[in-house]
Amino acid sequence: MAALLFTFLFGVANFALHKAVLESGHPLLARMPFVTMIGPRASLAAEFLVLLGAMLLVGSGNPAWAWAYLGYTMFNAVAAWLILTRRV
Repeated sequence: MAALLFTFLFGVANFALHKAVLESGHPLLARMPFVTMIGPRASLAAEFLVLLGAMLLVGSGNPAWAWAYLGYTMFNAVAAWLILTRRV
């Protein structure tokens, strides 16, 4: 149960990071085909599908997926930091 709660909290963090990057106006976003073709709302929907999948896997009794989703969250945090601080 705790793994499911932590996965949900990691998901909230991922949504916050994703939204901050989308609102940053970074020129890199204009060059990303995924964002330009389907739009920013669809990219948030894709983020939701990743969270849903992780929560279903954790909820089915395999807490190792919570660790995998934590790694995904950490990767997103580093990428968002690089984009938001204009280091990329």
